[in-house]
Amino acid sequence: MRRLWAGIASHGVQVPLIHVIIPIMSISSQLADPFWQTLLHRRSIRRYTDQPVPRPLLERLLTAAIWAPNAHNRQPWRFAVITDRSRQQQLAKSMAERWERDLLADGAAPELAQRRAAISRERIGTAGAIVVGCLSMIDMDHYPDNERQHLEWLMAAQSTTLALGNLLLAAHHEGLGACWMCAPLFAPERVKEILNLPDDWEPQASITLGYPAEKKDKTRKPIEDIVIWQ
Repeated sequence: MRRLWAGIASHGVQVPLIHVIIPIMSISSQLADPFWQTLLHRRSIRRYTDQPVPRPLLERLLTAAIWAPNAHNRQPWRFAVITDRSRQQQLAKSMAERWERDLLADGAAPELAQRRAAISRERIGTAGAIVVGCLSMIDMDHYPDNERQHLEWLMAAQSTTLALGNLLLAAHHEGLGACWMCAPLFAPERVKEILNLPDDWEPQASITLGYPAEKKDKTRKPIEDIVIWQ
């Protein structure tokens, strides 16, 4: 395996130069380590076969999710798993209607709004499974002022995001395709009503899952464009 850490020794400290020596898209061809293969080959997959996703596999993904780092170790994440096709389509229809309404209010052409809403409806309604990631403030700290209370809520949201990130990586590792969708943020009341969620569950994102019916390839910005070394 090619060394990842190479650099200049300065006062006994090894400086990582991976971003200089190895282009990001060539790393996957250099590494055989399963962790890096999972990390570098994961893509957002939006089209799936008709093969159902078995519950034991979904439980493994959720296990990966709940072992994510989180604020105060309060584990504020909550998950609603939808495998019933009729419930998926009901959720897809309701969120797509809300998005189409918002697009029209923003001045989008009716044809464009209808087309985009239809694509969203198909992606959600035909997935092998959907995991709606929510947060709950029940076990988080509570403050008398709005500023600190908002920061505490933000920590819960960050924790939930980390959990869903783990779930996405686990899905790819298990041979599934998956895609993060932010639609629940824009229609939380519809999501809560259709899924009959507890009052304290705040929908944050939906992860569509299934066996891939497409392949994707993406790049990333070079590290030197997004990092400041100090």
